[in-house]
Amino acid sequence: MKNKISIPFVDLARQFRSIEPELTQAFHDVGRSGIYIMGERLSAFERMASEFIGTKHAIGVASGADALFLVMKSLGIGPGDEVITAPNSFLASAWTIIATGATPVFADVSEDMNIDPAQIRRAITVKTRGIIPVHLTGRPADMDAINDIAKEHNLFVLEDAAQAIGAKYKGRRVGSLGTAAAFSLHPLKNLGIYGDGGLITTDDDELASHLMKIRNHGLINRDECELWGYNSRLDPMQAAFAEIKLGYLEKWNERCRSIARVYRESLNQYVEVPRDHDYEYSVYHNFVIRTDKRPELIKHLQLLNIDTRIHYPIPIHLQACASKLGYGLGSFPRTEADAKRILSLPIYPELTDEEVAYVAESVRSYFKRVS
Repeated sequence: MKNKISIPFVDLARQFRSIEPELTQAFHDVGRSGIYIMGERLSAFERMASEFIGTKHAIGVASGADALFLVMKSLGIGPGDEVITAPNSFLASAWTIIATGATPVFADVSEDMNIDPAQIRRAITVKTRGIIPVHLTGRPADMDAINDIAKEHNLFVLEDAAQAIGAKYKGRRVGSLGTAAAFSLHPLKNLGIYGDGGLITTDDDELASHLMKIRNHGLINRDECELWGYNSRLDPMQAAFAEIKLGYLEKWNERCRSIARVYRESLNQYVEVPRDHDYEYSVYHNFVIRTDKRPELIKHLQLLNIDTRIHYPIPIHLQACASKLGYGLGSFPRTEADAKRILSLPIYPELTDEEVAYVAESVRSYFKRVS
């Protein structure tokens, strides 16, 4: 195989160039408006986002982590409480629980890398207040089973949808399936802006009202503060960029799904590939394969100028910061086994068909060589 193509794991500049005139116009519009905090551009994006997700409210905040934290603070989560989540996610789903003063309790995952409802049941104690299912890699968690458990035990359900905007579970968008949801607008996400940003969605009027205050210091107007809050606002410049990109999101997500189909059909004989359940619509923030030959495959792909990543090589419960939570090696067998075998291939809308075929053939070429 001729080594004629170089494929980075991400290439954010490609997407920027594809919509540069619209982004440039938005920059000028916001710049000329003189309104750089809150304002109509933020409100416009929030209205568009709530309509897209299918919720009554969408609230722009400073990051996806802030979205998780602010929801929990608004629900009164604090010292003495426990919140159940998955150990195979990015750290934010756990450290935001710690930040409230509560304790994260982990439950192992299923084959789809999402939290296992059966393991959630085993993790519930008298201190449990809520569940944070993570729609990892853009695949929706089993929300019916999770909501049934939550209803049975009077728990909140906060969807960590950071990687899954646009995904659907039984015809409904993620972000509309629990008490509230947290989205990330980080540049690497499916709906990524040009810096940090986040979004909260909910149908709960009282919760939304509280969130809109605490994201803005607790103010009810310029001069009156109703409660102690935080400074976590999505800037109108970034909101304007997000509004433009949201108009392209379904097209981009469909492109990622088509790339995933190529990878799945090309590689299923050589590695374990993700397969959608009949009831789900995954947006493939990451395309994660499993193989016992991961180190060798990574080196092979590096020689062919194909960049890969591992999401994530060290589970949260094995991180140094989690040492006092009482977990150790062997606590979550599925998560730990996956961490040794998972590998993320490049997947983003701007990849050409030639590049996708090159990645697939490069993976196949390794296994053909060693078979």
